[in-house]
Amino acid sequence: MLLYRRKQRVSASYGHKFLGRRDMNFIHTAHAATEKSEGLSVHLDPYIVGHIGSVPITATLITVWLVMLLLVALTFLIRKNLSLVPNKLQSVAEMVVGGGYDYVLDVLGEKKYADKYFPIILTIFIFILSINWIGLIPGVGAFGSYHDGHLIPWLYPGATDLNITIGFTLVAFFTIEIAGVLGIGFWKYAGKFISFKSPMAFLLGLMELISELARLIAFSFRLFGNIFAGKTLLLVGIFFVPYLLPVPIYAYELFVGLIQAVVFAILTLFFLKLALEEPHH
Repeated sequence: MLLYRRKQRVSASYGHKFLGRRDMNFIHTAHAATEKSEGLSVHLDPYIVGHIGSVPITATLITVWLVMLLLVALTFLIRKNLSLVPNKLQSVAEMVVGGGYDYVLDVLGEKKYADKYFPIILTIFIFILSINWIGLIPGVGAFGSYHDGHLIPWLYPGATDLNITIGFTLVAFFTIEIAGVLGIGFWKYAGKFISFKSPMAFLLGLMELISELARLIAFSFRLFGNIFAGKTLLLVGIFFVPYLLPVPIYAYELFVGLIQAVVFAILTLFFLKLALEEPHH
């Protein structure tokens, strides 16, 4: 999608093949055609910074790695300075962890389940929130190297890459499925999707299976779409009204980044709850 100063034109071609060519297993959601355009350029393809062997290293992937390092460093910092009289950083950490655990316990209803699955729910929330907010730091996407006259940024908001959001979705999906199998047993869990008790039970099970698989699309595209749209909106605001319009948009996108992290974590939690329930048909 290209925004011109005087006219707007969209030219996208879907399906640059799933997983095949030498850029190895990258999902090209679209490719914005532009060679001699002027103005603002917004790319749906991830920016490839370099390669390790045949594996492409993208700007979004580097951003995710950076977030991981920062979160690990922050965790060690908080742990190293734990005290009976907490400082501000420890107080915030205790509020997030304590409040989050109480909420997970209320939803799941049993302490054994809360103890087992709370860490991954909290990790999903903090990780997605950090990626969303770090992607909004001024300068992210502005520094990089030039290739064929185009800037290839070294850092770019992680959730604007569908590969990254699908990665989060796969973690959530397999957590839910494995929790269901471990919680109520393989055959009972499979009975939610495959039942020959009656034609109606079979139909309900089939619908349940389809909705289960649809989560892969819904989870990944919801996060990707909201964050990519916000990043594009910021770029458009900076391009057309550089000093005034980006300020309220920036504040709004901070809020959206928080909401998307909360929604992703809570949906994972509630689907976990459903997976742990006995089949009703």
